[in-house]
Amino acid sequence: MAFTAQDVKTLRERTGCGMMDCKKALTQADGDMEKAIDVLREQGLAKAAKKASRIAAEGVAVAYTNDDCSVGVALEVNAETDFVAKNADFQGFVKTVAETVMNENPATVEELLTKTAVGTEMTVADLLQEKIQTIGENIIIRRFERYEGVVTTYIHAGGKIAVMVKFATDVAVNDAFKTYAKDIAMQVAAAAPSYLKKDEVPDEVLEHEKKIMTEQVMNEGKPEAIAQKIVMGKIGKYYEENCLVNQVFVKDNKMSINDYTAQTAKALGGKIEILGFVRFEKGEGLEKRSDDFAAEVASLAGK
Repeated sequence: MAFTAQDVKTLRERTGCGMMDCKKALTQADGDMEKAIDVLREQGLAKAAKKASRIAAEGVAVAYTNDDCSVGVALEVNAETDFVAKNADFQGFVKTVAETVMNENPATVEELLTKTAVGTEMTVADLLQEKIQTIGENIIIRRFERYEGVVTTYIHAGGKIAVMVKFATDVAVNDAFKTYAKDIAMQVAAAAPSYLKKDEVPDEVLEHEKKIMTEQVMNEGKPEAIAQKIVMGKIGKYYEENCLVNQVFVKDNKMSINDYTAQTAKALGGKIEILGFVRFEKGEGLEKRSDDFAAEVASLAGK
C-alpha cells in the first residue's frame, strides 16, 4: 500500500514523532496508518495516539442540564464554517434541539428529527431545513447523549468540548457537591479518559496494549520472560492514563479521582459514585476537505 506526504504529516501530528521516523514506520507498515503507529510505539518513539486526530469540522459541542440537574444532554451540531457556529440563530437552534432531546428522550438522531421542536409547531427535521435555508449553510445534528439522575455538564472553549457526567449519591446537591462535580467534568475535558474504570477496558484493547508494551521492553534488550513481568507493572500506568477514576486529579497531583471522590463524600457525610461520562469534541473524527466540506457533512446525513 503506497502512502503520501499527507500521510506522513498526519502520522507526525498523531504521534509527535519526527518526519523521517514517520516515513520509515509507514514503509515498514506498508502504508497502514494504525500499524505505523504501533511500529513507532514498539520502538519507544510514540505514546498511544488518539484515534480521532483530525478535528476539523465546524459547529459546536454543547451540554446542558435542567434546573434541578436531574436530566442532562450532550449534543454536537455541525456546520460548514466557524462564522456560522457563532451565529445567534444557529446557537438558538442548537439550544432548541438540546431542550427537545431533554424533554422527548429520543433514542436516535433519526427519531429526534421526527419530534416536535420545543417552542415551535415544527418537527426538528423541518426546523433544521428552515435553518439551512435561512443561514445558508448545510447543518447536521450529528450525535447526542442523554442522562437521568444526578448530572453535571461543562462546555469548554465556547463549544469545542462538551462534557456530561452522571453520579449516584445520597448527599445534598449543594454548592460543595456542585464544585466537586464541576471538577470531575473539567477533568474529563482536560484529560480525555477513554473509560470510566478498569473493568470497562475491553479485553482486546488490553491485549493490544500488552503486546505493544512487550515489544517496547524487548526492543530495550530485555528477555521475553523478564519483559512479561515489566509489562504487568506498566499496565497500572495505562489504567492511570486512560480510566477516569484512576487518573491523577489535574488540580491536585497528589491524589487520584477516586481519592478526590472519597474525600468529598466523607466531607459531605455520604456516598458518591461516578456512574458514567460523555465527552464530545467538536468535529471529532471528521476530516474537512478544503474543496468540499459541505458534501462531507451532507454524506453524514445520508444525503
